[in-house]
Amino acid sequence: MRLKTLELVGFKSFAQKTVLDFTSGITAVVGPNGSGKSNIIDALRWILGEREAKNIRGARAEDLIFAGTPQRPRSGMAQATIVFDNSDHFFPVDYNEVSVTRKLAREGTSEYLLNEAPVRLKDIIDFFAQARLGTKGLTIVNQGNSDIFVKADPKERRVMVEEVLGLRQFQLKKHEAERKLFNTKINLDKVRAMLDEIMPHLRLLRRQASKWEKQADVEKELRQLEEQYFGGRLFEITKDFQGLEPQIEKVNQESGIKNQELKQLNAELQKVEKSLPAGRQAAQKKLQLQGFLNKKSLLQKEIGRLEAQIEFLSSQPKSDIKGAEAIRLLEEVRQTLQKAAVENDLGILKTALRGLAEKIERLLASGTEDRGGKIKELEKTKTKILADLAAIDGELAELAKTEDKLAENLRGFNAVFKKAFEAAEAKKDEIQKLENEKNKLLFDKERVSIHRQELENLAMQSGRRLKEFEALRPGLGQSPQDFAEIEKRMFKLRAELAGIGELDPALIKEAQETEGRYNFLSGQMADLDKASEDLTVLIKDLDEKIHAEFEGAFKSINEQFDRYFKLMFDGGKAHLKLIKDEPKSQPTSEEVVEEPVEDAADEDLGHKVDHGGLEVSVSIPRKKISGLDMLSGGERSLVSIAALFALISVSPPPFLVLDEVDAALDERNARRFADLIKDFAKKTQFLLVTHNRATMEVAEILYGITMGDDGTSRVLSLKLE
Repeated sequence: MRLKTLELVGFKSFAQKTVLDFTSGITAVVGPNGSGKSNIIDALRWILGEREAKNIRGARAEDLIFAGTPQRPRSGMAQATIVFDNSDHFFPVDYNEVSVTRKLAREGTSEYLLNEAPVRLKDIIDFFAQARLGTKGLTIVNQGNSDIFVKADPKERRVMVEEVLGLRQFQLKKHEAERKLFNTKINLDKVRAMLDEIMPHLRLLRRQASKWEKQADVEKELRQLEEQYFGGRLFEITKDFQGLEPQIEKVNQESGIKNQELKQLNAELQKVEKSLPAGRQAAQKKLQLQGFLNKKSLLQKEIGRLEAQIEFLSSQPKSDIKGAEAIRLLEEVRQTLQKAAVENDLGILKTALRGLAEKIERLLASGTEDRGGKIKELEKTKTKILADLAAIDGELAELAKTEDKLAENLRGFNAVFKKAFEAAEAKKDEIQKLENEKNKLLFDKERVSIHRQELENLAMQSGRRLKEFEALRPGLGQSPQDFAEIEKRMFKLRAELAGIGELDPALIKEAQETEGRYNFLSGQMADLDKASEDLTVLIKDLDEKIHAEFEGAFKSINEQFDRYFKLMFDGGKAHLKLIKDEPKSQPTSEEVVEEPVEDAADEDLGHKVDHGGLEVSVSIPRKKISGLDMLSGGERSLVSIAALFALISVSPPPFLVLDEVDAALDERNARRFADLIKDFAKKTQFLLVTHNRATMEVAEILYGITMGDDGTSRVLSLKLE
């Protein structure tokens, strides 16, 4: 890595854009006093992260911006850019060129760019610290500070050494960790104080809100039980309800079939009933025939009685008149029998016979004078009557045949009618059975609906809707006893909720907010404790690393310091001694003003070094001194130069910027100085501001700075062979 170019615009006396190209070896800048040579060194220090205006020869930041002259207006902004050749990737970035730009506007705003990307000042300082570059060491030695190593205090000397050794990056990290740790401890104290402040009130709120916590637990358990109870019961009811529907549908279908069959049977009965009059006629004929038979029997009895009368008449003499009358009566009997045969009315015959019999008896009682002649007549009449009776018997026989046929038809009718009637009655019984079954299913369906409504009412009492449980099935496989136990538990939980009563929402809200703040602060405290532990470990690790690397290089630095001291003084002795730092008390939280990290990163870290500082002990040939204060200005410069060469011989930096460091040297020492610079230039790039001819002679490029008529610096360049 090497410094490639420096570009200035509006920076101090460089009002117009000025670009300086640097060689990989030695570049010298010369010019009269007041021409602006040191402004180039100030620009480099400013870019490296210098924030103190006094260290870049200004009273305030605005002094860095070109102030203007009568011939040229002032600039609104100061800008400086350095470009590094990073082809060897000395800087840990994937660029062959690295540019760093710093801008300052007159209104006070600053801007930092790394490869034209905005960054923080802290990022710039860390970036250069990794390359062993910075503003606190010996990378840049300003005009008038050629004896800086001698006049620095022990801690400042150690910081210079650490920066050259590349330890400043670790010191910056350690310093930042220490600041964070200190602030963490302050924040821990604040958090503890806040926790101590809210804890008594929180205890009171916790006692007051314990009922709310119990209420939440009870409500949670109740809700779970309700889901288990209502979900299971609803599932069972829904299952029963859905199971009844197909059964009802099946019964309806079977009932329809039976009704159709009954309709067919009713049609058959109607056909049978159409033949009912013929059956009834047969029955009536049967009854009529039976009556005829009965009356025939009576008639035969009457005839027997008449025959007895005739015999009696035959044995008793009667008058002719009465005998004639009897004969007439017998004739009347015959006629009556014929009429009865014609009309088939034996009842009339019976009545007539009785009447005639009575008359014959009266006649016989009165006697007759001439019965002999009439008896024959009566016998004749009797014979006629018997003939008529025989005819009647014939008709009765015919009637009996008709009755038998009708009776046979009636029996067939009765059988058919009975069969159809019995089938119809059976269908009616089946239909009635189905209707009863259907009514039972409808009753069950209504019962299930009532249970669902009761369940809905219970759910509403719990402040919930039954629809919430339709997708839940926690009650599957539970018995009625399980549901009973759950119901008892729900009743008990509702009683507990009623006992808790209404809670003040404002109190609950305050308790929740206070508990939340307590938890937040407790979490913050835990995080801070963890951060404190991590930072303590980090600080310890960094401290050990710094100490180890410093101790490892310190012996070589001491050896080289003594070597270059003898070279510069033609003898003598020089030594660096480590001294322990006196521990300082930590400031209180009231004394600490928290600063941005980037502010902290730019502080002088010498007073933060826990390993103490460095004392310089020298012995000059042919001169007895008791301390560094007895050295002349030239001697102090030579001691500082010897220390500088000792450091860069052990840990060569990428480049060094020295502003008139050789000003106090005599010609012989100036020549030695120039020869050493030429030798070190093989590993380190040098930018020198000088008036010394010997130093100019070793330079590869010579820049001459002059002041123009308009009050601005002008640059002339000369490449030396």
